[in-house]
Amino acid sequence: MRVWFWLAFLSGVLMAAPAVAQQFPVLNQNPPSLRWFEVRTAHFRVLYPAGFEQRAQRTAQRLEQVYEPVGASLGVRPRPVTVVLQTQNTIGNGFVTVLPRRSEFFTTPPQDPFLSGTIDWLDQLAIHEYRHVVQYEKPRQGASRLAYWLFGYGGLGTTTIGVPDWFAEGDAVGTETILTRSGRGRIPAFDVDLRANLLAARRYTYAKAVAGSYRDNVPNHYVLGYFLTSYAKHHYGPDVWGPVLDRYYRFPAYPFSFSNSLRRTTGLRVEDLYRRTLAELDSTWRRQTAAAMPAPAGLAPAYFATQPERRVFTQYQYPQYLNDSTVVALKSGLGDAAQLVLLHQSGREQPLHMPGLLNLPEMLSVGGGKVCWPEYRYDARWLQRVYSELRVLDVATGKVTRLTPRGRYTAAALSPDGTRLLAVRTDAAYRTELVVLDARTGQELQVMPNPDNHQLQQPRWSADQRRAVVVTLKPAGKALEEIDLTTGQRRELLPAAELNISHPQPWGDYVLFNSPQSGQDQVYAVHTGTGQRLQVTHDSLGAYHGAVAPNGQRLAFHVFRSTGSRVAELPLNPALWTPAAPGHDPAAYIEPVVQTDAGARQVGPVLPGDSLVAVPDQPLSVRRYRPAAHLFNVFSWGLIQSPSGSGLSVGVRSQDVLSTLQTVAGIGYDQTERTGRVFATASYQGLFPVLDATLERGQRRTTLFIDQDETLDSLRRDQWQYTSLTVGARVPLQLTHNRFRQALTVGAYYTAQQSQGYDLPYRSLNQVGRNSLHLLSTSLSYYRLLKQSQRDVAPRWGQTLLLSARTTPFGLGLSTWQLAAQANGYFPGIGRHHAVRMRAGYQRQKVDAFPLSGAVFFPRGQSYDNFTQLLTGSAEYRLPLADPDWTLGRWLYVQRVVGGVFYDAALGDLPGRTTDGRTATVQETYHTIGADVSFVFNALRLRTPFELGVRTIYNVRSGEWLVQPLVLDIGF
Repeated sequence: MRVWFWLAFLSGVLMAAPAVAQQFPVLNQNPPSLRWFEVRTAHFRVLYPAGFEQRAQRTAQRLEQVYEPVGASLGVRPRPVTVVLQTQNTIGNGFVTVLPRRSEFFTTPPQDPFLSGTIDWLDQLAIHEYRHVVQYEKPRQGASRLAYWLFGYGGLGTTTIGVPDWFAEGDAVGTETILTRSGRGRIPAFDVDLRANLLAARRYTYAKAVAGSYRDNVPNHYVLGYFLTSYAKHHYGPDVWGPVLDRYYRFPAYPFSFSNSLRRTTGLRVEDLYRRTLAELDSTWRRQTAAAMPAPAGLAPAYFATQPERRVFTQYQYPQYLNDSTVVALKSGLGDAAQLVLLHQSGREQPLHMPGLLNLPEMLSVGGGKVCWPEYRYDARWLQRVYSELRVLDVATGKVTRLTPRGRYTAAALSPDGTRLLAVRTDAAYRTELVVLDARTGQELQVMPNPDNHQLQQPRWSADQRRAVVVTLKPAGKALEEIDLTTGQRRELLPAAELNISHPQPWGDYVLFNSPQSGQDQVYAVHTGTGQRLQVTHDSLGAYHGAVAPNGQRLAFHVFRSTGSRVAELPLNPALWTPAAPGHDPAAYIEPVVQTDAGARQVGPVLPGDSLVAVPDQPLSVRRYRPAAHLFNVFSWGLIQSPSGSGLSVGVRSQDVLSTLQTVAGIGYDQTERTGRVFATASYQGLFPVLDATLERGQRRTTLFIDQDETLDSLRRDQWQYTSLTVGARVPLQLTHNRFRQALTVGAYYTAQQSQGYDLPYRSLNQVGRNSLHLLSTSLSYYRLLKQSQRDVAPRWGQTLLLSARTTPFGLGLSTWQLAAQANGYFPGIGRHHAVRMRAGYQRQKVDAFPLSGAVFFPRGQSYDNFTQLLTGSAEYRLPLADPDWTLGRWLYVQRVVGGVFYDAALGDLPGRTTDGRTATVQETYHTIGADVSFVFNALRLRTPFELGVRTIYNVRSGEWLVQPLVLDIGF
């Protein structure tokens, strides 16, 4: 009820807030009703909501346990840091930042088996994310330390720009692999795309490997960084990156300083490190492929139907049989937003449905002519509260049912007849349950007991629907269990071990599952009676996500290729299966470093077969954390960026660790008028409406001719003071719930400005002068845009709308008003990734008054005037011209060339007079046409892209040509 009250209130004021100067961005918030607590150790303050105390205690103790080991190889002992445990969302993630300095752990364990492996999710976050804390502590030396003293964490963060992204994430992945029995370095699926590229002789330049491509699949910076940092640790010592960073941070201010620091330490530039790493990997992986056991005769898989090799990287993954001759798969790639398709045995591909924010595409399931998957759903206002809801698609009718509103279901499987769902639910207290739901209504039918609270993953039904299989993560590793759905009794089919098993699939007397024990992920089978393990697939790059046909005669799975995954199948014939090798995860590329890394020696033995030592069982003291008492947390000072990111001032910036209050205060200087100002801006975001306020006090200076003749002796100068206050509220609502991204923002702002000491008899229209200004600004903005693929130059379908009103309704001081509306429509162009944008705007205002800036767009290349009435329109066509992947030395890498043409028009009314002195309306028309060419590129080997270009404009009315520089994206 409170939501609609605030919406009605703000809409009644008029229509919501337009962009106000110095407005802060809206950050992800938790509901204000959440009660927070904290536990402290010598080096950590862990904040957590009520109900999460047990796991918070364990996480704090784990963090303290790995404090020394995680920082050992970089020679860093960080200062105490705050870790926030975010329990309200269902996204498995984490991050570290210095703006302000903190780390956040998103606590819901992900179902993705290729992310957390065989260790507890919070244990992995403790090591991986704390390594980032260590990395951010390293800059506190040399010139970087001076930047911190002068500018705070804003200055310190700036000095890290020259450190490649691949280093930060790759080094953290290496650390999680060295210090645990698992880690992504021991999971073959983590590096399968790089392996596929090398074995297919697709070795790209270093610039392309760092920046990516619109044409080819380039492994991300986690994969690239893991192998580059691990190669250096192996060949130059586990502590090699400490001296590299020491040299860099002593003077990080010149191009390629990181590469030069690496060269001075190891003799290798980053390009040399890249070439040597890839050469070693290529040789190693080719030897492994040659030595691998070939597939027995009769077990050679064939692609399901016809899936042509595409020029642009395209994937078909996670197959599920709809019937014996049709498979449902997820299609995605550089040129395709993720969508469900039907692959027919005849070779026909049929679009089925484009889902929204997919949670776990690997848990795609089919039964009874229906398809089910989990999908994220953000709370409309509190973006730290993210649900995971189940969607069910009826293939015959195309109807999609939202089964579990506001649920926390991270995995689900349809029963073979499509009437029930077997789902995993993880609550905000880290408790995992296996539940049976009605597939039509979402009603809970049964909850399986899980007294030890082991994490349950990837459940599947047996063909008779009386049993289920599930992967269970226990302290000793992963187990495969069978559950009797009538009695709840469990039976271990595979005992807990550090083998990263996943995707179980019952079939007759066997349960099929994925495992990397041969060195690559393959499909295996365990006999439910004897426990015998057999290898089913023998693909050189791995086979994933096995699914059995309804007739029980064939197995579908996807295999990875350098051009994208393809769906394959083979006959199910146990007589052709081979005995499986003893089960354990493959050795990591970084394994030799485990023997010598100082951190590994401190943690204790963590080779495969062992685990992190147990955390102490001694409770820490708990106390209530009250966000209101910690609202001010200064993190940047000196030269600071404005909240809008549009300018620099001298002052301080503050933000509390729960992102409730953002503030900035400082002084600025106007070079043109040679005057100063002081200001303070605050945004409180802990309530349903975001409350904003800005107070500013400064000086103005002007020069005016005070008579109509403008003779030299009438030129007068004056300097005066002004005080300005802006207060208001906005309600930002995230409304995305399907394939369209949607958001609505409403609000209202009041601005009062008063001048003192203005002595001239006249004023310019844009100056407040002797009178005061009391302005009410309101607006409503909405967008609805279709998901894009990476290669789309703009949304191919969507709408945006902006309504605004600015007026002086109180009858005080200066008078003005303005009403405006602007809309955009996006449509598909002729080519696949082309886009058309149509724009229209209407504005009406009072012109013989205090002037207001335009609220609608105006034809490009034309000077805006204050019209009483203005109507504008525009048509624009954009398209990709080329994706060249040009490497121009060490300085520039050009990914893409984009072109566009446009036509802009405007019709405006101005007050005027006829020749006989009567008042009349003068109409002005504007018509411009033009063309753009822009380049998407990366400079100085940085992963952050820029888009710059040139625009040519032809004024139809005057016949003049204009050429302008074009800035579309400066990367940050």
